[in-house]
Amino acid sequence: MEKKKIKIGILGAGISGLSIAYQLVKNENFDVKVFEKNSEPGGSMTTKQIGDFLVDFGPNSGLETTPLIREMVEAIGLGEEMVYANEAANKRYILRNNSLRKLPTSPINFMFSRLFSIEGKLRLFAEPFIPRFNGNYDESIYDFVVRRLGYEFADYAIDPFVSGVYAGDPGALCVKSAFPKVKALEDKYGGLIKGMILGAKERKKRKETSKNYAKMFTFLNGMQSFPKALTKYLGDRVVLNFDIQRIGRGDNDGYSIEGFDLYRDYKEHEFDILISTLPAYKLTEIIPDLDKDIISILRRIYYPRVKVMMAVFKKEHIGRPLDGFGFLIPGREKKKFLGAIWSSTIFPNRAPEGYASFTIFMGGARAPKDSLFSDEEIKKMALAEFKEIMKIKESFVFLQEMTWEKAIPQYNLGYPDIENKFQDFEKKFPGVLLAGNYRGGISVGDCVKNSQTVLERVNKLVEETELLKTE
Repeated sequence: MEKKKIKIGILGAGISGLSIAYQLVKNENFDVKVFEKNSEPGGSMTTKQIGDFLVDFGPNSGLETTPLIREMVEAIGLGEEMVYANEAANKRYILRNNSLRKLPTSPINFMFSRLFSIEGKLRLFAEPFIPRFNGNYDESIYDFVVRRLGYEFADYAIDPFVSGVYAGDPGALCVKSAFPKVKALEDKYGGLIKGMILGAKERKKRKETSKNYAKMFTFLNGMQSFPKALTKYLGDRVVLNFDIQRIGRGDNDGYSIEGFDLYRDYKEHEFDILISTLPAYKLTEIIPDLDKDIISILRRIYYPRVKVMMAVFKKEHIGRPLDGFGFLIPGREKKKFLGAIWSSTIFPNRAPEGYASFTIFMGGARAPKDSLFSDEEIKKMALAEFKEIMKIKESFVFLQEMTWEKAIPQYNLGYPDIENKFQDFEKKFPGVLLAGNYRGGISVGDCVKNSQTVLERVNKLVEETELLKTE
């Protein structure tokens, strides 16, 4: 008797959905299909070649925090296109008093850093003596850092870092959900400094690399090369141009998805297991027939608006050295943008010889809700501020922009409750799994690593529900 093939449907061909599919197809008992509304895979991982300039409008890079990334890249035939950041990327700047100051990367650098005052440095030495937090309420990453490291470190290290990663508000992000590893250092070891030392030994055993030391990577033709290569590897398992209208119960305790294909024909597909990697706000549009209760939970997840601009200038017009990754801007500096990456400095193929390309970020959760200025006025002011910081006298020679109306999910205060509700939903509907970057981390590395977690959940689900039976 032959084993029954388990039909698994994955919603969304972003890096999360495609990485999960990559893991699942290794099991010959799984029949996997990935459905994507757009004509190209990648989701927010979007790259465009515009004339001589290569533009990443989504993630500009990833961090190789797990060996799974290299394993996957090699398996899908992308190994020769994977490139690591220039050593200049190790140098990062923070704006303080309208001046770029290097973020210290070692204890010695910290002692001589111009970024922090003497009082701020001395406050850091008190951290090992701060007791662990025993409260039973949510704590923001800002309050957590103030409590352990002081206001100055929170304002000029954590605030810009949160804006750079999440485009978020450090006073709103839940430390337990948004930075679980940081919180775990306190919970497990009693402090950050002690935890970083002891935690490094445990990461080495797990063959993991801290994000502080992980190598930064991209691809010669931009980050979208990754999902495109995964799609080619998966072949006809990936269905593009499929506009899902609803998900619901199918026959034999399974689940169904319905929607329009490329030719606008209405199609229905049935699966034993459904995995959604769609953004939370997209999932609310198609899930009401299955469960109305989860909609209010999904709607609690905030996605701020972010504008990405790529500006190119002639190098001869730039008055300061391009000797780093770029810079981030603390909220206290009151600028119209969050920071900038010096794209052509750290990665090849971004701009021709003699030109420098920069990726500038605006908006995010920290931006004022009601602005007295139009988008165009804010863009002009941000470009003027950028040119002043970089000592650029002439105008740009190339400018492209993209606005993400709903960019990055914010793991805000109250998120542990949201995560618990997701678990309750999955118990109520065994066979439906919620994945994607609103669970388990937002970075490229997190999404790839979480594919292994989803695989483990699927295998456990198969065992518990006896889906894998003979026929």
